[in-house]
Amino acid sequence: MKFSESWLREWVNPSVSREALSHQITMAGLEVDDVEAVAADFSGVVIGEVVECGQHPDADKLRVTKINVGGSELIDIVCGAPNCRQGLKVAVAMVGAVLPGDFKIKKAKLRGMPSEGMLCSYSELGINVESDGIIELPLDAPLGTDIRDYLQLNDAVIDVDLTANRADCLGMAGLAREVGVLNRQAVVEPQWQAVTPTTDEQVTINVKAPAACPRYLGRVVKNVNVKAPTPLWMQEKLRRSGIRSIDPIVDITNFVLIEFGQPMHAFDLAKLTGDIQVRLGTGEEKITLLDGSEVTIPSDTLVIADDARPLALAGVFGGEYSGVSDTTQDILLECAFFAPLAIMGKSRRLGLHTDSSHRFERGVDPEMQHKVIDRATRLVLDICGGEAGPVVEAKSEADLPKPAQIVLRRSKLDRILGHHVPDTDVVEILQRLGFSVVVGQDSWQVTTATYRFDMAIEEDLIEEVARIYGYNNIPNIAPVAALRMSDHKESDLSLKRVRALLVARGFQEAVTYSFVDPKLQNLVHPGLDAMVLPNPISSEMSAMRLSMFTGLLAAVGYNQSRQQSRVRLFETGLRFVPDINAESGVRQQAMLACVITGLQNDEHWAMESKTVDFFDLKGDLEAIIGLTVSASEFSFRGATHSALHPGQCAEILRNDRVIGHIGAIHPSLEKPFGLNGKTIVFELELDALLHTSLPLAQAVSKFPANRRDIAVVVDESVSAGDVMKLIRKVGENQLVGINLFDVYLGKGVEPGKKSLAIALTLQDTTRTLEEKEIAETVGSVVSALKSEFNASLRD
Repeated sequence: MKFSESWLREWVNPSVSREALSHQITMAGLEVDDVEAVAADFSGVVIGEVVECGQHPDADKLRVTKINVGGSELIDIVCGAPNCRQGLKVAVAMVGAVLPGDFKIKKAKLRGMPSEGMLCSYSELGINVESDGIIELPLDAPLGTDIRDYLQLNDAVIDVDLTANRADCLGMAGLAREVGVLNRQAVVEPQWQAVTPTTDEQVTINVKAPAACPRYLGRVVKNVNVKAPTPLWMQEKLRRSGIRSIDPIVDITNFVLIEFGQPMHAFDLAKLTGDIQVRLGTGEEKITLLDGSEVTIPSDTLVIADDARPLALAGVFGGEYSGVSDTTQDILLECAFFAPLAIMGKSRRLGLHTDSSHRFERGVDPEMQHKVIDRATRLVLDICGGEAGPVVEAKSEADLPKPAQIVLRRSKLDRILGHHVPDTDVVEILQRLGFSVVVGQDSWQVTTATYRFDMAIEEDLIEEVARIYGYNNIPNIAPVAALRMSDHKESDLSLKRVRALLVARGFQEAVTYSFVDPKLQNLVHPGLDAMVLPNPISSEMSAMRLSMFTGLLAAVGYNQSRQQSRVRLFETGLRFVPDINAESGVRQQAMLACVITGLQNDEHWAMESKTVDFFDLKGDLEAIIGLTVSASEFSFRGATHSALHPGQCAEILRNDRVIGHIGAIHPSLEKPFGLNGKTIVFELELDALLHTSLPLAQAVSKFPANRRDIAVVVDESVSAGDVMKLIRKVGENQLVGINLFDVYLGKGVEPGKKSLAIALTLQDTTRTLEEKEIAETVGSVVSALKSEFNASLRD
């Protein structure tokens, strides 16, 4: 909201500078966006009267004038303005005057005629007013008076950015009240003579939607002169509030809008048929608005109508048909309280956000209408003349908002502010804000003002006390807190390290919904019941996930359908497994899942293009396991899973406990999820992964290591992992390295058998091993393999 500083100081005039006043308003929560002078810098411009105005002998568009500026002699000025005429009061820049842009006025000759000054327009003085020609001042403007003093141009426009809850400050009365409270000064409201009806003319008002319009006032004013000029003081106040002067009736309604924050409207009484009705639209009616646009009135929109047609969109925009025009003689002034919810959103839906709707949808004072309609009537009578009728009111007391009753406790006030505000200050602040206060035992019973729609709970009152008391007056006291190291185990593996490793290996983190499509989930986990949401976003997002597979596979399909052929995703999150033993009936487990599809590597001229397989993802998983420094605790074992391909699925175990699964997606799931090509996934329990064995420092052996390779033949069903596990057990301390470097099936190996080529590295930290010792260790390994797996050395 924009307002004039000088207008504000007519209401309340604290002895603070413009800058201090702006700072006060900002610190009170009404942020000042801009402070702008109402006119540019200039000097030497006074009020003059055109005594003579004749045509220039040598120029069709110039006039030669004689100007009286209150001195003993008239001055000659050549002027080209089309509105220059005899008897006009004008702004005269005298010789020596300095206009905006450092333009200095000097004596000159224009087409041979002397000119000792300049008649000025608004734009030439840096005043933002649309006009053609020079300034036309009232006929009673005193000659010789400095124009800056006469128009109060040593003023500033202050632009305040109000939050939606402070509709009470969308008028000069509310702003003045705030400034008065901040400076502990009384606010002086403008005084006027109350209007006494001089005619019995009135209209009947019928409110058919009392919940939306609890109060509606109307008043007839007859025989008004709509062609009367709007007083210059009113034009200037409107201009400095960002409103252009139109005609006296519209200017008066706009003036009281800025003065009290209460919108009003004026109808041409001769164009009304029957009674005034306040009702909802039928959904089929159309209305042409004052700006010429035609709209169809929605059925939930409040309208002002007569017996024949809609006249205006209530609280939003007036209609063109019933608007005041040059031929208007009698008017009907309306002043109403519309419930904020009845106006909120309606103007935006129709693209008609106006000053009125801006205020009504935030809330105006429901007790202010009588005062405002009387103020507007008095201004109409003073400016346009006429005869006023009685005020007609339609009111629904039950639907009018009531002031809130709130108890403010001393204990809570001190606890939230962290500072003790004296009792006398608390009471004074609340009373200056217009609230009624009853002092109790360590508390106050507060009845809020009707114009404060934002007051509802105790914290609202605490905020009011704090901002009026002054945030800067509340001392900064650092909170006292005992510093202690957080409890954590060094053996815990950080999830951040796991994420970083996966990102380094080319994965991207996905975040999918915890609720999934129950149909897709049933394909992944057939026969398993899931938690169903009572109020889901949609039927496709109604079941809590039983694993991470459903969301990740949907993400892969989404990316592949958008030409992403190589996808590598991981996700951490909770799965929700129904469990009657759990306190809430569901067991929540933190899980880690990864999925890969497409090529092993991005296309490159030096690499062969290969699609991913089981062992690519298994390698990524083993890299994660390597972070635990406990790789020997993990193992893999062939298994089956409803979502994974038979024969390409394995359980992930830690210390022989199943913690997850890894494998290729079952072909039957490719079409439902929109998958293209082979897709490999794994999922495991995070809690079972995120703890490590602390590494133990050991001396590096200075004695040589010895490598021996063996090739053992075992049944195809024997797991290479089990063979490696047994070798580690038998080799004991001297076996420092073991590596499976070849698996062979084919010629030279019996059907149903496979050959495993294993490298054994032996070393001792205290001495060099002799050949005999090496042979004995290798022999014991071979013997154990033969005994456990019926293995034999390959020829």
